[in-house]
Amino acid sequence: MELIDLRSDTVTKPTKEMRQAMANAEVGDDVYGEDPTTRKLEVIAAEMIGKEDTLFVASGTMGNQVAALTHLQRGEEVILEAESHMFYYEAGGLALLSAAQTRTIPGKRGFMDPDLIAQAIRADDLHFPRTGLLCLENTHNRAGGAVITPEQTTLMAKVAQERGIPVHLDGARVFNAALALGIDVRELTAPVDSVMFCLSKGLGAPVGSLLAGTKKFIAKARKNRKILGGGLRQAGIIAAAGIIALEKMVGRLAEDHYHARILREELVKLPGLTINPDRYPTNILICSVAKTGISAKRFSQLLAERGVLANPTSTSEIRFVTHKDVTEAQIKTTGKIINQIIMENTQH
Repeated sequence: MELIDLRSDTVTKPTKEMRQAMANAEVGDDVYGEDPTTRKLEVIAAEMIGKEDTLFVASGTMGNQVAALTHLQRGEEVILEAESHMFYYEAGGLALLSAAQTRTIPGKRGFMDPDLIAQAIRADDLHFPRTGLLCLENTHNRAGGAVITPEQTTLMAKVAQERGIPVHLDGARVFNAALALGIDVRELTAPVDSVMFCLSKGLGAPVGSLLAGTKKFIAKARKNRKILGGGLRQAGIIAAAGIIALEKMVGRLAEDHYHARILREELVKLPGLTINPDRYPTNILICSVAKTGISAKRFSQLLAERGVLANPTSTSEIRFVTHKDVTEAQIKTTGKIINQIIMENTQH
């Protein structure tokens, strides 16, 4: 049975070119600043993302948590969107590592109303924690890969920055956002003080993310990475794949968006499914199966029995993520399998 893995774009395998580059990478000890391949990656990334410097980290979660450690003082408060990855999927890292309190704001497709952000910022009162950081997410995972525009980013960031509060962007899939909007990624990162983006999702590298900001910020972040046990030695072996990811894999994200659109077109025809419309669709599709009478957990089990892997994100919703290792034919097969499941389990 053919396996169609739509759980996440983290399941991608490195390309042959990446594997070759990894095998031939020039390496040194990165903690000593002696790994030329890692440094080359960081320089390329800084230019692409529009920041002074970057730091190679093991994962997106590590990049976000290092950013928080670098921006925050212990006991401060972080404002986040209520469904954000940093709040929802990072194992309470803000509380555990930064000793920070979280304050969440409900968003619309990942966008937080600037007035709500302003209201959430703490007044200068000895009873309150100080608001120390605003965190944004683009694309927004739990909102179905929703895109936040440069204008929206600026509106949110400005509220915090005018009050001396830094802004961090969880940009794990920010290149997907830029591609969907047809703009340079630097338009999305210019309004924020720091940004993390992943190499190991749609860009196909096996390991790694980058944290970007000013040179001063990255110098401090490098020490915090070390504190977390993320000091890397001969990191050039994996950084080499990251260079290929940035130089050759960004443009091909369009294929993933195209395949997600095909899947959307297949699913909107089917009875019992609800898919939120998205002005700028990317590579994530969240589908409600509530009207079928089948729970999302059971639906995903039925999919797996037929060779399609997808993750439930709630009792009624399933997430499908397209990536470079899924073909158009497999997407159409997925649509047919979903139709079969509905027909077999909803007949009266």
